[in-house]
Amino acid sequence: MEIVPLEPLPEDWERALCVVAHPDDMEFGAAAAIARWTGQGKEVTYCMVTSGEAGIDALPPDECRVVREAEQVESARIVGVPHVEFLHQPDGILEYGVPLRRQITHVVRRFRPEIVITGNFRDTWGGVNLNQADHIATGRAVVDAVRDAGNRWVFNEQLVDGLEPWGGVRAVWATGSPDSRYGVDTTDTFDLGVESLEAHRAYIDGLGWEHFDPREFLEGFGRQAGQRMGVAFAAQFEVFPMGWGE
Repeated sequence: MEIVPLEPLPEDWERALCVVAHPDDMEFGAAAAIARWTGQGKEVTYCMVTSGEAGIDALPPDECRVVREAEQVESARIVGVPHVEFLHQPDGILEYGVPLRRQITHVVRRFRPEIVITGNFRDTWGGVNLNQADHIATGRAVVDAVRDAGNRWVFNEQLVDGLEPWGGVRAVWATGSPDSRYGVDTTDTFDLGVESLEAHRAYIDGLGWEHFDPREFLEGFGRQAGQRMGVAFAAQFEVFPMGWGE
């Protein structure tokens, strides 16, 4: 089968905001890319729509929330992300709609990113494995909220105390999408990506993945993407331009 090359993502930006459904969503493939960019001096902020409180069967949600938030903060620190926001929406039952768009719009307006990163929100991962509902709801809301953020007359109750519309997002990048056409070389920061995933140890153990090896898992996907860029490891993204005519 013909290998379709990945085009390199642009790196002429300074601020990115990552909005995903759960703690660990960034670490299952994109954290090494984040480490590359923070290493270049770029400012990256994480926003978790939920705290992943329904993710560990043996832990009640109120206990699980504390554990998973702490793991995410540490995981972000490893790849150079100093700030993690949690929107505290209900894990496992997120719904796409105006309330979720409103919350994400507010975050976009506050952090004023040039690039917004989210997870795969296609129906599948490129085969028979169905995507999870929270991922789909979050990604769809992110794309719409980025547009909303630049419109003064959408959620204009937010525009107080100096907060302004923000229409400066150039694109939304969806990591892990089966329709990815772009990538970034993560060879030099791959180990940081592995360490970042390993920081979610309570979650991984709670899933009962007795023989799960974070390095082996990430190497599989990283090498596939790397092959499409002619490098050892890469992360892949689908790009949704936000400007007219792009």
